[in-house]
Amino acid sequence: MSNQEEKNLKKVLEENDLTENEYEKIVKTLKREPNDVELGLYSAMWSEHCSYKSSKPVLSIFPTQAEWVLFGPGENAGAIDIGEGLAMVMKIESHNHPSAVEPFHGAATGSGGVARDILAMGARPVALLGSLRFGNFEDSHVKYLVKEAAKGLAFYGNNIEVPTIGGETYFLDSYQGNPLVNAMCVGLVKKEDIVVAVAEGTDSIVILAGEKTGRDGVGSASFASRELEGEEKEIEHPPIPQGNPFLEKKLIEACLEIVKKGLILGMQDLGAAGLVSSTCEMASKGNCGIELDLSLVPRKEKGITPREIMLSETQERMLLIAKKDKEDEIGKIFNKWGIEYTVIGKVTSDGILRLKEREKIVGEVPARSLAEDVPIRYYQGKIPAKLKEIQKLDLEMVIQPEDYNQALLKMLASPNISSKEWVYKDNKKLSAEGTEVVLFPGDDAGVLKIKGSKRGIAFTTDGNGRYCYLDPFAGGKITVAEAARNLSCKGALPMAVTDNLNFGNPEKEEIFWQLEESVKGISEACEALEVPVISGNVSLNNESNGEAIYPTPIIGMAGIIEDCDQLCTMSFKNDGDLIVLIGENKEEIGGSEYLKVFHNIEKGLPPQIDLGLEKSVQDACRESIQAGIVSSAHDCADGGLAVTLAECCITGKKGAKVEINTRIRNDALLFGETQSRIVVSLPVKNLDSLTEIANKYEAPIQILGNVKGNNLKIGNLIDIEVEQLKKAWERE
Repeated sequence: MSNQEEKNLKKVLEENDLTENEYEKIVKTLKREPNDVELGLYSAMWSEHCSYKSSKPVLSIFPTQAEWVLFGPGENAGAIDIGEGLAMVMKIESHNHPSAVEPFHGAATGSGGVARDILAMGARPVALLGSLRFGNFEDSHVKYLVKEAAKGLAFYGNNIEVPTIGGETYFLDSYQGNPLVNAMCVGLVKKEDIVVAVAEGTDSIVILAGEKTGRDGVGSASFASRELEGEEKEIEHPPIPQGNPFLEKKLIEACLEIVKKGLILGMQDLGAAGLVSSTCEMASKGNCGIELDLSLVPRKEKGITPREIMLSETQERMLLIAKKDKEDEIGKIFNKWGIEYTVIGKVTSDGILRLKEREKIVGEVPARSLAEDVPIRYYQGKIPAKLKEIQKLDLEMVIQPEDYNQALLKMLASPNISSKEWVYKDNKKLSAEGTEVVLFPGDDAGVLKIKGSKRGIAFTTDGNGRYCYLDPFAGGKITVAEAARNLSCKGALPMAVTDNLNFGNPEKEEIFWQLEESVKGISEACEALEVPVISGNVSLNNESNGEAIYPTPIIGMAGIIEDCDQLCTMSFKNDGDLIVLIGENKEEIGGSEYLKVFHNIEKGLPPQIDLGLEKSVQDACRESIQAGIVSSAHDCADGGLAVTLAECCITGKKGAKVEINTRIRNDALLFGETQSRIVVSLPVKNLDSLTEIANKYEAPIQILGNVKGNNLKIGNLIDIEVEQLKKAWERE
């Protein structure tokens, strides 16, 4: 190869985000040089965003099996059997890079895309949750990003008539240049109506339905697989797709009607990498090929090339596989709903993804080579050199507050603890068909009741990047435990996890170590709490100017409530009720919100967690709720015990008088974030029953005090009116 040929090849590889080894494998597979269209297919499908080539070896340790799991990782979304002939389907996805550039459309299309993942399983989307991370709350650009992202999520969810029932929003400097927008969607479907993304039946037709194809998002899969430039620079990016939720609503209804009538063999949404990902993945799963005539694809504009058609990420599109004799009936349904549809190809038996423009072949690639044969990257992890230093925390150097009343008010006003109603206030309080939302955002978890049944499903998202930065293994375990604890506080039995792994560049040894350790921690906790991972997403290269975000695995979790009449909320309800702690207080303030708020320190070891104790505490809490013994339940998490008690008082508009005998530091007692703790309130007459249940599970309990008066009183440290707590919490 001449010098000029080497330069030309290097340029081609850079433009397509491919390595020399990957290019050589493509040539070997095709037995020839690829053309520009084919290079585009490999560029998209072999990107980190689509292929998970750096994370696949790590992800293999997740526990994914249980008797109630119907479909695990590998489908558009995971599905579990929830009884009464129904399946619950769920998935979480990231739209981090698009949201950094255009937060409204990035967040909106994140919701739309994950809703179509649910639809692709034949399920009706019934709930959305958002997990958001941004930089310094006082920064004007950060305020702009979060407000626009929140508006985008609300805009899309409201207009497809899918309620937002939960989520979380955090602000840390680590996310200043690279915010995280993770969207989770949940669906319900009759078990016999579940659809999978597979192509089958030689000469079956391939139908493209929905929006016309444009240039939006061409190259987005590669864009999502590299780090962002700094805020001060112009970020080069593909055209960010813009969503049309009004069209998506009609597309959902049309596709569900088609599914209900059993008219299709398979279905797939067009998300990352658009038409190439949907076709090659369906063909590969079906051990067949697909032939497309790209001249038949409806277009928004003239001059779109075959490469652009295949890589476009235009929203609100679905791909359906059906027998020829079903075309007329499918067409009538799409026409009824005003959905444009076109037969653009057919299923073949040769395993090739063949692209034509009328009679001219513009690309021929083995479908499996795109979907399954990406060269896996096996990286080695290395413990960060600064880890021991950042884990050191000398408590003698941490000066305690002089006024704990002011300390609690300051904690409640922290952007990470204060009310997030301003984030979700634009979300309409609606319920999707077949369900009733019985608990909207503002509690530990959102809850849906299945119409015609007493049963319900609770959902939550959880994650703590600071913990995972200080100790990714412990942080991974805590993320799962906190999500499960949120559900148990509603009386729900945790059943399944969908995860979103947000990390930096895995080529860096220290980043890969964080990924490995976090996944190990998540896996250990899922095993201990008997909650399988059924779906998920990996978002790597979350970096800005070479600096990675804190490792931030997000856990979305679902749990079953057998009787929604026993649903428990966090608010104190009855004067005179006992306040009891299930669990025990320890002197742990490393990695806490308290350290950051008062000392601007993000150091120390995060709380350590005993998963056996965690399970005991959750089992005791859940059984007490199901037995109707307790009036309220709220987990101790960010901000510790004092914040937990304050939130119970604020939401219940009740005071509390608490006495705690302990030898640990006052700041650790009030604001330490020791795990495996739940605060419950209950009538005095029910204490013996609670004690019996706690003893059964060997869960420690401690009487803290009573629901009483209009102030929160904690020993001689805190005495504040509930109304004053509320004003601080609402940042008035």
